[in-house]
Amino acid sequence: MATSLLDRAHPGIRALHPYQPGKPMEELQRELGIDSIIKLASNENPLGAGPLACEAARESILDTARYPDGSGFRLKKGLSEYCEWPTEGITLGNGSNEILELVTRVFLGPGRNAVYSQFAFAVYPLVTQAVGAEGREVPALQDNHSDMPLGHDLSAMADAVDDDTAILFVANPNNPTGTWVQPDEIAALLVRVPSNVLVVLDEAYREYLQPKLRPDYRALLQQHPNLVVTRTFSKVHGLAALRVGYGLSSPAVADLLNRARQPFNNNAVALAAAEAALRDSNHVAESVAMNEQGMRFLQKGLAELGLRCLPSQANFLTFDLGQPSTPVYNAMLQQGVILRPMASYAMPSWLRVTIGAEPENRRCLQVLKSVLADGMHLPDSQ
Repeated sequence: MATSLLDRAHPGIRALHPYQPGKPMEELQRELGIDSIIKLASNENPLGAGPLACEAARESILDTARYPDGSGFRLKKGLSEYCEWPTEGITLGNGSNEILELVTRVFLGPGRNAVYSQFAFAVYPLVTQAVGAEGREVPALQDNHSDMPLGHDLSAMADAVDDDTAILFVANPNNPTGTWVQPDEIAALLVRVPSNVLVVLDEAYREYLQPKLRPDYRALLQQHPNLVVTRTFSKVHGLAALRVGYGLSSPAVADLLNRARQPFNNNAVALAAAEAALRDSNHVAESVAMNEQGMRFLQKGLAELGLRCLPSQANFLTFDLGQPSTPVYNAMLQQGVILRPMASYAMPSWLRVTIGAEPENRRCLQVLKSVLADGMHLPDSQ
């Protein structure tokens, strides 16, 4: 009997559950009919884009009849200077998510597997499954005295590699937990992983890491041609709406990724804004400083509510309510505060909150306190 059209779709795609982004503010406004909404669900920069990026975007949009530079020459030149890495080893993506997808399209497929950590970025298993490959989730490190996840177990991840492993994903800092690994641990992992396995070091939140915790990516790239470092302009640079990311790798790996990359995957406005953002060190410094201040404020407030909070080196905090988080999440939605529930990450009692501007952080804590006090039970203080 002939199969149906839908049955002919790729098995990996048919079995996928699409990635669910944070609830848009516009959608909540339509549902509730209220205007006073704050979104702290998608790890966006509360300062937005810097002045140099905004001006470049305004100028670029005047020439929208022309196709963008398909090679991204100017942005790659700027990245080469910014990262001190040759342009031949740079791949531009429509956000760093596209780089993650490109590496799976190039290196994965049926009969191969990818290794990643429990509680790691949800896109890793999605892009792996989409190409018909096996995903191998390695249990995260746990606190000896609680069930709190502490981060990637890099040694166990190296142990999970076998002859069929093509990619190993490491997010540092990790989303959605905010946890991180030490530079020497990453160096040790790369020594252990076979040279025919691609290691993807996802550094979407690198700028929020304390400088002493940042791996020496140039030395690692020079020593390990099987390494790809992925980054984005969506976080500290505040260009999430424009979707610009990039990968740093050996020229040989970049050549393969660029063969699979779609032409004009970055629009002209995005290219211009990203190039300008690289020059705006003041905006980056201001964003990091605001994040550190907001992080301390929220950590203190969550502790005063008796809520456990994971240590974070990103621009968000993940905290444990000690009860199913969905009712709390929904109750906060009704009051115009959008957080991110973690049930899809097998963390059903946890919520993630993006570090916002000071008024947003204050309102978030006020609403959370009222929700927990109104028909909910505060967890016992530790």
